Amino acid sequence: MRLVFMGTSDFSVPVLDALVAAGHEIACVYCQPPRPAGRGKKDRPSPVQARAEALGLPVRHPVRLRDPDALAEFAALGAEAAVVVAYGLILPQAILDAPARGCLNIHASLLPRWRGAAPIQRAVMAGDAETGICVMQMEAGLDTGPVLLRRVTPIGAEETAGALHDRLSVLGADAIVAALETIDTLVPEPQPEAGVTYAEKIDKAEARIDWTQDAETVARRIRGLAPMPGAWTEADGRRIKLLGARAVPGEGAPGAVLGGFTVACGRGAVEITRAQREGRGAQEAGAFLLGMALPTRLGA
Repeated sequence: MRLVFMGTSDFSVPVLDALVAAGHEIACVYCQPPRPAGRGKKDRPSPVQARAEALGLPVRHPVRLRDPDALAEFAALGAEAAVVVAYGLILPQAILDAPARGCLNIHASLLPRWRGAAPIQRAVMAGDAETGICVMQMEAGLDTGPVLLRRVTPIGAEETAGALHDRLSVLGADAIVAALETIDTLVPEPQPEAGVTYAEKIDKAEARIDWTQDAETVARRIRGLAPMPGAWTEADGRRIKLLGARAVPGEGAPGAVLGGFTVACGRGAVEITRAQREGRGAQEAGAFLLGMALPTRLGA
């Protein structure tokens, strides 16, 4: 099938690879423009742009898609369908209507739960038992289109958002290849009104851990924000990023270090399994504690 691929982040890269491996013709790859990054703040291409160029695929990164020239260029590609995953721009109706079979979006949740920007993090933070991938026929609303295909997967008891992100990326690649192979037989399933939730973009203010919350809530937040932006707390005025955690029995004043890397919460305690000091790499808890003695209380 002749396709346009629209994606930007590393989540999208396995999908692009899968489409190429399946023999689809990628007429063009659309992604966000290069952004300043690194110490020198030089423009760095997105993961999708870098991969597309390595594959020898044409790349476009318009700042806006509503300009007449951008719309005309997209329509002139003559794509049968567009595959959209973690692209980052709203598609105007003219773009949605241009491909003969429309635009298919790969969304990392079980719609209608967790529509919006951060479905993976929100699912982990909420303690959802399962999540998955939906291949959706796009329409003007935010993740409101009918679902063509679903893939369900459990969320591990101590799985971080980063680990789940990587699994869902591969699952999404498999799902879109399957959907395109059977597209003539798939029946679009309208999303029910019941069960709609929104995955708001992660606010940096959410990353500071409040030890007065119960242990399950704290542990889920740590896992849901790992590795980016990373939940954090303070130890003697130094910031520590917390990248893995489990709820465990324990009692004490919120923030009190109960031994090892176990910290008391408002109810119960949390054992930190992975952490990172400022200016250092991430470490498993045992290695971290060899290099830094914790104070009697965190977060103060």
